[in-house]
Amino acid sequence: MQGLFFETDSGVRYVLRVLVLIIGFWTAWRSGKAVADSWQEYPVVVIYSLLLGFVMRFLHFSLFAGPFISPFYYAIDVVLLLVFATIGFRMHRTGQMTEKYYWLYEKTSAFSWKKRD
Repeated sequence: MQGLFFETDSGVRYVLRVLVLIIGFWTAWRSGKAVADSWQEYPVVVIYSLLLGFVMRFLHFSLFAGPFISPFYYAIDVVLLLVFATIGFRMHRTGQMTEKYYWLYEKTSAFSWKKRD
C-alpha cells in the first residue's frame, strides 16, 4: 500500500490510528446506548468499557506494534471509552424516561430529567 495512496508508511499509520479511534469511540457510545435500551443499570456500561479497553489494546498491539500488557495505556483506553459509553447511556436513558413517562418526567438537558410539577 506504500506509494499507492501515501508517500510514506507513516501516512497510512496516521489514517489507521484515526480509524481505530473512531471505531472504538463509536462502539463505546453504541454499547452505552444498548445498555440503556435494554433497561440495564450503569455498572454494565463499566463492564463493557473494560472489555472494550482490552479489545482496543489488542488492536493497538496488532496494528501498530504497541504494548499489549500495559496498565497505563489500558487505563487511558478505558477512561476514554467510558466517557463515550456514559454519554451514549445518559442520552438514551434521558430520552427513554422523558418519552415513555412523559406525564412524570421532563427533560432538563441532554443528560438529565426531572419530575414534572
